[in-house]
Amino acid sequence: MLDESLLDSPEGLAEADRRGLLRGAAEAGARVRTAARHAAEAGVGDLKPDGRPRAVLIAGPGAAATHTADLLGTLAGPGSPVVRLAPTGVAPAAGALRWELPGWAGSVDLLLITTPDGTEPSLSLLAEQAYRRGVAVVAVAPAGTPLAEAAGGTRGMFVPMATAPYDHEEPLAASSPGVFWALLTPLLALLDRIGLLTAPPEALEKVADRLDRIAERCGPAIATYSNPAKTMAAELADALPVVWTEGASAGPAGRRFAAALAELAGRPAVVAELPEALAAHGALLAGPLAASADPDDFFRDRVEEPPALHARVVLLRDRPSGGLTAAPAARELALSHDTPISELEPEEGGELETLAELIAVTDFAAVYLALASGA
Repeated sequence: MLDESLLDSPEGLAEADRRGLLRGAAEAGARVRTAARHAAEAGVGDLKPDGRPRAVLIAGPGAAATHTADLLGTLAGPGSPVVRLAPTGVAPAAGALRWELPGWAGSVDLLLITTPDGTEPSLSLLAEQAYRRGVAVVAVAPAGTPLAEAAGGTRGMFVPMATAPYDHEEPLAASSPGVFWALLTPLLALLDRIGLLTAPPEALEKVADRLDRIAERCGPAIATYSNPAKTMAAELADALPVVWTEGASAGPAGRRFAAALAELAGRPAVVAELPEALAAHGALLAGPLAASADPDDFFRDRVEEPPALHARVVLLRDRPSGGLTAAPAARELALSHDTPISELEPEEGGELETLAELIAVTDFAAVYLALASGA
């Protein structure tokens, strides 16, 4: 059950925020600036690349590495494939995870290692394996960790992760906004330098400014009725989020939102891209999860029974190419099944800025849902 009164209690939210999630979301802009400075100090701007890599391999634990690979792959396009190296192992623990380079990896490829931990022995071994095979290595992790030493020992580049003091008070959630931006920003600067995508320093500064503005609009002191993130959290209180995205850069934002709902708030969600989402989820909206599925629900004793779980569409939109949009069809399908719909569309700006806004608002929404439901 969602405690909606908690949403409008900044003191209560702060007390419930034992993992520093709200602070991480609010300080996302500052993390981007700090991470960009760390990348510059590590020498990213001084690199003299010799053409694009054949492939970019990304290794790291949890949702942070998954989201980073998803976003970088979307921004880079088909020029140099971005491939996440998924770990194997018997448990999601630093000592149990294992990573291996694919057999084809060689001197024309680039390995990016991203982790908020840095103590994973297999990541250090992966850096050494890459060095032996001539693969260039760049690692982003907390300073003073074994991975930092391994990256330096293999002539790779190491960028210290932008951390905050409270990061060390509780175990870091992989979907935490602070972790995500701290790991992503140095890689954006690096891939801009080698010509794989466009993220110059001025673009990263605009991203940080946009994140600051979202933090002002969605902060805990802003009342629910004028706070888009709190409003979305309240709307999803007893709903199954059906996340539909439109526009290339909205896809990673939607997938990250679904993952954050699961990890932070303990809520299931399904996600798909328009227009194919209409066919993929049409039966779901017409089934028992539709708001109109149980006509007798009005007469039930809601004091004795928990509320029924019904679908709610969350439409995340970026500007679709060519001016074509499936949004009217999406609204029509949802409303034809009495399914409510929430919409989020960013303000005008560059691709990185609009993507940052979608991610930031949904990050805040996932955090508020987690805190107000006691997750």
